[in-house]
Amino acid sequence: MFEDLLEAWDGEEAVIRFDADSGAWMFVCVHSTALGPSGGGTRMRVYPTPADGLADGMRLSGAMTRKFAAADIPRGGGKAVLAVPALPAGDARRKLLLRYGDLVASLGGTYRTAGDMNITPADLDVVAERCPWVYGTTARGGNSARGTAIGTLHAIHATLENVFGSPALDGRRILVQGAGAVGADLAAKLLAEGADVLVADVDEQRARTTGATVIAVDDVIGTECDLYSPCATGGTLNADSIPRLRCKAIAGCANNQLATPEDGERLHAAGILYAPDYVANAGGVVQLVGIEDLGWDEGELQAGLAKIGDTLRAVFAAASAGGLSPAEAAEQLAMDRVAAARA
Repeated sequence: MFEDLLEAWDGEEAVIRFDADSGAWMFVCVHSTALGPSGGGTRMRVYPTPADGLADGMRLSGAMTRKFAAADIPRGGGKAVLAVPALPAGDARRKLLLRYGDLVASLGGTYRTAGDMNITPADLDVVAERCPWVYGTTARGGNSARGTAIGTLHAIHATLENVFGSPALDGRRILVQGAGAVGADLAAKLLAEGADVLVADVDEQRARTTGATVIAVDDVIGTECDLYSPCATGGTLNADSIPRLRCKAIAGCANNQLATPEDGERLHAAGILYAPDYVANAGGVVQLVGIEDLGWDEGELQAGLAKIGDTLRAVFAAASAGGLSPAEAAEQLAMDRVAAARA
């Protein structure tokens, strides 16, 4: 199964290691280094099979290439997956993370890691004991939720402006799916700007703490709103859900919102303006690379996050001029930048 995945992949390098002590598979997927060293978070998760973990890493690393390119950040795309038989804790978790740090360090900076699913800043502190190429440790400001939420807010402004002629949130009905660290922060910012915010989360109490109107998770797709903001798991936009959507636009923090590339065209055909996820949610990588590698101050960071809205406006304009969907226009923008760097 690994052979089939590797043969079909368009990335540069995949490092695979079985960790006998924990039973975990470690996958480091370097999709592209055309724009610079590859970067992307580490995801720890229980998968049906190890091959599913490798496929996830490959898919996500490609999205990171597009995210960095669209944000015009000098980094390539990478992603790591720790496919574990069960989520470890205590000393077993620490030892696994140390061994994983050794693996990343052995790549000499070709891949630079950060946090993702089930990986906290404290976990990254452990990885950093063995590896110098780690973003988002507690000593360096922790996770990137703040940047992701602010960047997505700029994306929402740009999307609303395209649909309604104004970026103003006052009175707009926004549905946020997911009230985790990023979703809750985004909901607070939307409320502060006068939006009518609906929130759904698998943890209803967590949703209630946002102060927004809580709706059931099962009601998300069919609820009427001006803009739907997926901020939880990916794949919510698919052949089954798109015909049932009752929104005019989509812009959210979640990664890989489209179940398949064809779903971008389905949204376009349905008359729903889609802000490609890797453009809209790039604020996290802008924050981490900007502050930790490029030495930005707060003013430079805020300017970098605001550019996300400008990039989306350019994507929407290119889509309209070329008769493309926004998904196609964003892909063209990102791949043109990667091709120019390779040339």
